[in-house]
This record gives sequence, C-alpha cells and structure tokens, in this order.
Amino acid sequence: MIEANWDLDTFRVFLHILGAAVWVGGQVIVAALVPALRKIGPEATQVAAQQFARVAWPFFWLAVLSGLWNLLEVEFEDAANSYHITLTIKLVLVIATGVTAWLHTKATDRRRIAMMGSLSGVTSIGAVLVGVAL
Repeated sequence: MIEANWDLDTFRVFLHILGAAVWVGGQVIVAALVPALRKIGPEATQVAAQQFARVAWPFFWLAVLSGLWNLLEVEFEDAANSYHITLTIKLVLVIATGVTAWLHTKATDRRRIAMMGSLSGVTSIGAVLVGVAL
C-alpha cells in the first residue's frame, strides 16, 4: 500500500522546492515580461526588477539554506561517485546563478544587464535539472 509521507523530511524538501520554484520560475516570468515592460517605458523594467528582487532573494536563500539542510541528511560514505560529481555540478550552478543574478543587479549598461540576467536564468534552470537527477 502506498501512503502519504508527512514528516520533517517532507517539510525540508517542500521548503527547497518552494525556494527554487519562486527563484527560477520568477526569473522565467520576469524575462518573458521584459519586452512588454520596455514598451511602457524604461523605468517600468527597473521598477519590476526591483520588486522581483524583494521577493526572489529571500526565496533564493530559502533554497540555499534548505539545500544545506538536505546535505546534512545525505550519508556521503554510501553515495556513488556519480552522486558526488552531480552534487558538485549542482553546487557550482547554484553559486553561478546567485553570483550572476547579483552582478545583474549591479550592472549599469544594457548589454551587461542582459548577459548577466541570461546567465542567471540558464544556470538556475540547469541547477533544477541537475537537482532532479540527485
């Protein structure tokens, strides 16, 4: 018989998925809205980005902290080498999405804003893909 699992592990994984969903999903939505926001005016994109940052960054940190909590539950001595490699790739992607998103917020020229935003989006989606493999 298959039963529902309501325990601390479920809560921990829920927090991680929630954090990642808002961070990654929000990036996808904001990227899709940029062309429409630019038609409203140059300040519309900046206002939307600032509001998104107020929501997104706490959820990024929720994903990071719950990810660390997840790591505390892993018995690494039983993990295959492929697990360690995949985990390392995920950690690099998570760091990359955080750094490139931060650089995106600090950029002043349109080219760098676009490049860092794109890199943050791609690395966040990559982190989700690799995380599913874990």
